[in-house]
Amino acid sequence: MITLYHFGDAFGFDPSPFCLKMETYLRLAGHPFQKKRGDLRKSPKRQLPVIEDDGRIVADSRFIIDYLKAKYGDPLDGHLTAAERANLHAWQRMCEESLYWTIVYSRWIDDTGWKVFSPLVFGFLPGPLKVLVPPLIRRRVARTLNGQGTLRHSRDEIYALGMRDVDALAALLGDRSFMLGDKPTSLDATAGGWLINILHAPLETPLKAGAAKHANLAAYADRIRERLKV
Repeated sequence: MITLYHFGDAFGFDPSPFCLKMETYLRLAGHPFQKKRGDLRKSPKRQLPVIEDDGRIVADSRFIIDYLKAKYGDPLDGHLTAAERANLHAWQRMCEESLYWTIVYSRWIDDTGWKVFSPLVFGFLPGPLKVLVPPLIRRRVARTLNGQGTLRHSRDEIYALGMRDVDALAALLGDRSFMLGDKPTSLDATAGGWLINILHAPLETPLKAGAAKHANLAAYADRIRERLKV
């Protein structure tokens, strides 16, 4: 059986969009698996998710999905044309390389989100470490966001950029059941993981408020979460 190593279910689901993407893909594709809390120090790329399958370790959600498709087939995307695959790729990259950073900002940098996020994800730490570790990691995340470019914008500008991506997803979905039609594709693993983390996380941010105004996205996130049975 496939073992998915992830961060844990701090929100009732994994707070990492990438880990939740991987769990969603496995469920949508019908692959039996078990979940275990991962250890970044043991991950080959010092990141999660990671899977173990028949003794094979694969890291990074993109390469994990490539591996699963090669070994077990492609039940989600196998029917897509080359043009549809290109479209899927572009939307997936928008989530992972653009919208993701607004989510990170909303949790780690925006004080409103940080006050809720920090105790939820660091609450397991013993006494003094609860005080010392979170600010250290927060500063590291801030450096990453500054280097990546997000933190060079104002708070309002950051959320405006994130909402452009959310609005685009709402327009793409329209009144369909899934992002590209009536059947789920691997894009729904990404979009579902992102939107659940925006709409169902217990953080009240402008990104969540803006996404909640799209009734189709709220219903979509509910449907995908139901597929996760969490």
